[in-house]
Amino acid sequence: MYTHCPLIIDIANTVLTDIDRLRLQHPLVGGLILFGRNWQNRAQLTALCHAVKAIRQDLLICVDHEGGRVQRFRTDGFTHIPPMRTLGDSVETSGLPVAMRMATQWGYTLGSELIACGVDFSFTPVLDLDYGESSVIGDRAFARSPETVTVLAQSLMHGLLQSGMANCGKHFPGHGFVQADSHIAIPVDNRPLDAILVEDAAPYGWLSPSLTSVMPAHVIYPAVDSRPAGFSRTWLQTILREQLGFTGAIFSDDLSMEGARSLDGQPISFTEGAIAALNAGCDMVLLCNQSLVDGGAAIDTLIAELDAAQSQGLWQASATSERRRLALLPQRKTT
Repeated sequence: MYTHCPLIIDIANTVLTDIDRLRLQHPLVGGLILFGRNWQNRAQLTALCHAVKAIRQDLLICVDHEGGRVQRFRTDGFTHIPPMRTLGDSVETSGLPVAMRMATQWGYTLGSELIACGVDFSFTPVLDLDYGESSVIGDRAFARSPETVTVLAQSLMHGLLQSGMANCGKHFPGHGFVQADSHIAIPVDNRPLDAILVEDAAPYGWLSPSLTSVMPAHVIYPAVDSRPAGFSRTWLQTILREQLGFTGAIFSDDLSMEGARSLDGQPISFTEGAIAALNAGCDMVLLCNQSLVDGGAAIDTLIAELDAAQSQGLWQASATSERRRLALLPQRKTT
């Protein structure tokens, strides 16, 4: 077992290449994130996941599979989960108990269908509040009310737990208030800290005993830090861990997003972003879609440079982070 495997990388196709296998064997690589391009059908997906586990059983196979417009696998027996807003709307039309039951059923369906094909983990639920401003969040959010978001997310997470799957609350402390999309811009939320804590961040505190992982937003909150939350020790250590009591794993969001491509007003490399995220308190860092560019050269560079940076003392491996990663692997039921 490796000391700390913080990198989550991607592959370009529906089967592993020799280069993919070499990358996944590297001791700094802890997982693989799948996309729609990696899907043909259930048999192919199952074979792909088996091939990954044949390299290393501990590799965490991940996917963004929330329901609605963020659901990578939609055919060949996969249930098309509606957007989470549907659950929020059902609170008004059918009552909270009905919506909670639906959320638990959806969570169980989502988790069990993925696990049946060998996928370990989905980055869900979205805990952002819907202020009606953010197009990138929109109907991915349960509701505007932090109380409603918390209750429905807890129910969804209960369904995931029944299936054996962990969960990931995102995007801490909240992406819903800003209009800008952090995939293509660097959003700035100018609200005071108290306003963020009482609204957007509240679900993280209420759910901290149940959350197994969290993904911070590539959003700058100047009242707290000049850096995006995912690169901020204040957000990740002082507020999320110490103040809100979260003890699970922290993933960076994708380091290739525009919101992660500069720090303190200066452009940064993927390696510099990874080091900054790890030093801020992330346990794992994602680099997505780079397998499609120049044969994945950026992935190889990140692995090599992060390895060298560790030798130079620019970041330190963490046995605690590794335990948090391993805790996200599916918990198989025993009889």
